[in-house]
Amino acid sequence: MLDDVYNKKILEFAGNIPQLQRLAAPMASAKAHSKLCGSTIEVDLVVKDGKVADFGQTVNACALGQAAASVVGRQIIGSDLAELRQLRTEMQAMLQEEGAPPTGKWDDLKFLQPVKNYPARHASTLLVFDAVVDAFEQIAETV
Repeated sequence: MLDDVYNKKILEFAGNIPQLQRLAAPMASAKAHSKLCGSTIEVDLVVKDGKVADFGQTVNACALGQAAASVVGRQIIGSDLAELRQLRTEMQAMLQEEGAPPTGKWDDLKFLQPVKNYPARHASTLLVFDAVVDAFEQIAETV
C-alpha cells in the first residue's frame, strides 16, 4: 500500500534535510537525475585522510529522495569510499532484490524498505547514493 511508503518517518526525514547547502570549495561535485520522475540531487564533498570531512547537497526530489538525502546528510561525515560503495550496494539490494536494509549508523534507511514494492520509485530513492559515490570516486582518482 502506498501509505506504507510515505509513512510518518519518511515524511519526517523529508521535512528535515541537513547539510542542505552547496559547499564554497568542494573537492568534487556530482549530480544524479531520474529521468522517470525528474528528481535531481547534487552533492559536494570534501575528503580528508580518506574520509568525508564536509558535505553539502541540493535536493529537488520527491519525499523518498528527500528522505534518503536526509539520512545521508546526518551520517556521511567520517565515511570512507568503501563504506559508501557498500551502502549504495545494500540500498540497491534492499530495493531491487531480497537484501536486508543497512545497519549501524545507516539503520534509519530501513524505513525506505517499503519502496521495494514500487519499482518506479527506486531511481529517486537511490539518487543520493549514486551522487555521493560519483563525487568520492572523482576525488579518489586525483589522489
